[in-house]
Amino acid sequence: MAHRRTVLLGGLAATTALATGFGARAQSFPTKPLRFIVPFAAGGNADVTARLAGEGMSRKLGQPVLIDNRPGAGGVVGQELVLQAPADGYTMVIAAFGTLFVSPLMAGKPSMVPSFAPVSMLSTVPMIVVVPANSRFKDWQSLLAAAKAKPGTISMGHAGNGTPNHTDILRIQENEKVSFAIVPYRGSGVGLNDALAGQIDSYCDQLSSSLPHIKSGKLRALVVVGEKRAPELPDVPTLAETGCTAFDGGTTLGLFVRHDTPPAIIATLNAAVAAALDDAAIKQKFAELGATVRPSTPEAFAAFLKTEDAGIGDLAKKGLLKPE
Repeated sequence: MAHRRTVLLGGLAATTALATGFGARAQSFPTKPLRFIVPFAAGGNADVTARLAGEGMSRKLGQPVLIDNRPGAGGVVGQELVLQAPADGYTMVIAAFGTLFVSPLMAGKPSMVPSFAPVSMLSTVPMIVVVPANSRFKDWQSLLAAAKAKPGTISMGHAGNGTPNHTDILRIQENEKVSFAIVPYRGSGVGLNDALAGQIDSYCDQLSSSLPHIKSGKLRALVVVGEKRAPELPDVPTLAETGCTAFDGGTTLGLFVRHDTPPAIIATLNAAVAAALDDAAIKQKFAELGATVRPSTPEAFAAFLKTEDAGIGDLAKKGLLKPE
């Protein structure tokens, strides 16, 4: 009995020491530079967002935040690198629901959402539907009515299968019981060129890439695919304001770490994000990109991901999203 008591006490002491060790590491975190993986090439929305957030986080944490671009497979390559690193908070990734769920799905792989812990949302770039300046469609209602009257005849382009632009169109079709002639492109630039040339009736695009053409008068925005109007386009209504079912269709990027990262470390990173995105200069830089800063608690971010899963996951269940 005495031997058993000794073993039990020894095990308890070891467990306590282990827990104390984790706690001490969490309290001193970080003690070295952090690696912020961007699973896309330099210069894009995710890259710029990571650099702006990382700049502010570095000041709060007292350690450099090093940007590491690892593009490939719609974000999957960079995300897998994070899962290969220790769950200590030193390796983070910027991602969206689409890169964690849709990109693996399109490659015939399981969802990566359960493998990650959400730290905080970072920013949202609104999604809009645009038409050529001389389009016969003067508002969203008239375009929707034409598509309902003659299903499959009104074209709407997007930046590529599985992108938020694509899933937004699919969700609109499901919600409004309408059918567009969907035209996939390889990237936003090519599709925008066709929209500018009047080769397609409409185009679903991120505000940041369409805004210069709207300002120049070459494109017109008909609707914001979101729950709020875009500050840059105060006169353009949301889906709900036009009588359609509302959903958050913008591109929302956030910070993730491995799912088994200690909660105290996640809390430290979350506080660093909140401080970074509260910086007036950083907010202004995001605004210039057509993005809105969107810091959140890990819990609020997790709730947002559940909402995304309900909407986009439903498309997969219906066979509207499937491996290419």
